[in-house]
Amino acid sequence: MINRCLVVALAAFALTFTYAVAPAAAAPLPGERIAANVTAAGLPVSGLTIEEAAAKLEASYGERLRKGVSVKRAGRLFRMSAKDAKVKFDALRTAKRALYAGRALSKTPPAPGAAPAGVDVPLAVEISQSAVRRFAGRVDRSLSRSPRNSKLRITLRKVYVTHSRSGRDIDHVALGKQVAAALVDPRLVRVFRPELVTIKAKVNSLQVRKTAGTVITIQRNTFTLRLFKGLKWKKSYKVAVGMSGYPTPTGLFAIQSKQVNPTWSVPNSPWAGELGGTSVSGGSAANPLKARWMGISGSVGIHGTGQDASIGTRASHGCIRMHVWDVIALYNRVPIGTPVLIR
Repeated sequence: MINRCLVVALAAFALTFTYAVAPAAAAPLPGERIAANVTAAGLPVSGLTIEEAAAKLEASYGERLRKGVSVKRAGRLFRMSAKDAKVKFDALRTAKRALYAGRALSKTPPAPGAAPAGVDVPLAVEISQSAVRRFAGRVDRSLSRSPRNSKLRITLRKVYVTHSRSGRDIDHVALGKQVAAALVDPRLVRVFRPELVTIKAKVNSLQVRKTAGTVITIQRNTFTLRLFKGLKWKKSYKVAVGMSGYPTPTGLFAIQSKQVNPTWSVPNSPWAGELGGTSVSGGSAANPLKARWMGISGSVGIHGTGQDASIGTRASHGCIRMHVWDVIALYNRVPIGTPVLIR
């Protein structure tokens, strides 16, 4: 059994080697016919001259090879014509392949008791691999989509979480190989339905909700601070905002620090007068930061004020002022990291 397998393996090697070099070694003889047990892409061509074999191959496979391929998926249809793929079928060259393979086959007698060996040669078909890759890439771009994570959306009057969405993808490399194989072998299917692989979003709405327990929005033109808990509005407060020369900054910020009876580090600014660059201890009558401080950005924060009449006006140097009783109540409900939207 081992010797028989070895003989068959050697015979196969000899056929491969002969097939590779024979065409350059000996041209077809006039009237020479293809040996027995030879097929081309499964089509029997034994006993035919190369001209007859070429005609049979063209009649059997030519029309199919000149048809394109298509991809159907997710309600979409994509087509690639043979022209786009630059398909070139050479029936005569294929017939010569069969002739040369038959010569090698006839020179290799079958092992004792074994059935006569046969050989099947591939069709001589040329295609543009780059065109096939571009087609597979176009299908991939049309069918694939990136996953979408849930996000926290904040407006002045509403806080909500967007829904996540799974993405999808196809193996466009494998698709390209399948298309290329079908374009050169008429026996293969020419309609493909690539598998759509689901790609889950990394962040879902439940995860976002857990991190959005508290949100603050500040509407400067109405002097309103709104507190949201669990994505729902809980309370609105009247505030003062920055005057025209020192406007309260706009954007999305976060509570960065919290202090009870904060020390006031007076900025070096002309409006600070002789206090510029100094520090005023918390609780001092000269300290405008009353009761509580919630830092937002740089020297801007939310704090209590002793000037209650300024609430509802543009009066501060950029900070958000609140009544003392309001800032104390808010302070206890706002953790560090709370998003703050200012518009």
